This record gives sequence, structure tokens and C-alpha cells, in this order.
Amino acid sequence: MRNLIAALLTGIIFGAGLALSDMVNPARVLAFLDLFGAWDPTLAFVMGGALIPSALAYAIMRRIRRPLLHTAFHIPENRVVDRQLLVGGAIFGIGWGLVGYCPGPALAGLVLGTWQTWAFAAAMMVGMWLHSVTDLSIFRGRSNALRR
Repeated sequence: MRNLIAALLTGIIFGAGLALSDMVNPARVLAFLDLFGAWDPTLAFVMGGALIPSALAYAIMRRIRRPLLHTAFHIPENRVVDRQLLVGGAIFGIGWGLVGYCPGPALAGLVLGTWQTWAFAAAMMVGMWLHSVTDLSIFRGRSNALRR
């Protein structure tokens, strides 16, 4: 129960930060990506601001044996830049550039109640479901057959 409360509070703080920084507004994100038009640097400041708590968390993590609410840290160990990573990043970037949403701000933006946010979140959920039932080995050079 303690973990659930911590996760809920963390999500609320994260969502509130996205709302406070107006990152739930796709127009703000699209203006950041419009380098040769009406460029808005706000997202760069949000990203830069995120580096501070992240750097502090990594510094603290190196000094303690385990997290407060779990038995171990779960840090990605794979540092290989392969085709799967590049294709996934490209798909993410294209989607982000087309509509101005990525998963975190889209979920936080659901409270705004706009149909566009709900449509994006629904499409995102369908995409995650398709990923879970589809063998995406095409990115590794093999067939893209459905899992059995």
C-alpha cells in the first residue's frame, strides 16, 4: 500500500509539473519544434530544469544501497544504439512533431477534457496493445508475425 501511495503522489507531482509548465498544451510543444518560425524555448527550460532533480537522484543513488520503497534500483544497462532504438525514436519524434503530445503530457492533459487529448490517449493505448500482441522482430530483420 505504501508503494501505491508513493506512486500516486509521484504521478500527481509529475502531472502538476507538466500542467504548471504548460507542457500539456500541444501548441507550446509544436512552437518549440518550429525552429524557423515562432520558436518558443519554454520546453528547453523545462528539459533543463528536469536535469537538476535527475542529477541529484543519480548522485544519491550512488551513495545508498537500495531505494526507500523497493529492494533494488532498476537502471537500464543496455547502452547500445541499434536499429530498434533508432526506429522507435524516429516514430516517437514524428508522432510528437505531428501532434505535440508525448505520453506523459497526454495523460496529464486528460484532465483538460479536450477531445484531441482523449483521442491521442486512446490511440496511444491501442498502440501499446498492438505492441504487446505483435512480434516486432521486423526491426531486427525478421518477420513481423503475430505472437501465438
